[in-house]
Amino acid sequence: MDKQIQINGLSVLLLRITLSGIFIVAGVSHLLNPEGVTQRIQNAPYSGFASMFGNPHVLGILSGYVLLIFGISLLLGVFTRWSAIILFLTLIPITVTIQMGNGILHGPLWKNVALFGGLLLFILNNPKSYSLYNK
Repeated sequence: MDKQIQINGLSVLLLRITLSGIFIVAGVSHLLNPEGVTQRIQNAPYSGFASMFGNPHVLGILSGYVLLIFGISLLLGVFTRWSAIILFLTLIPITVTIQMGNGILHGPLWKNVALFGGLLLFILNNPKSYSLYNK
């Protein structure tokens, strides 16, 4: 499938702004309330999955920095594809640990699925519309 599809650059910018917002807010939340994040991880149905990656408190702080830094990078359009890849990879263990155990009808699970879809647009296409620096 190599049919070219025209997309309005402004719509790409608006998607990047709205998509990055959730990562920036989540990153700030992780950094301002690491104890709350630690508690959520420990109380999650699949908390054992997160523990494979390390101490829940450290994971909360590290994920906060990743979400904040690469959320801002996505917002600005700086290394957009790489920012989306890193956010995508960070979102996988968060989704499995926190969202998967609550069932298929759990709204926040589908919010994360939608986030994966938005990130995939930037990973697969790397649109350069309204970007500060994007190679």
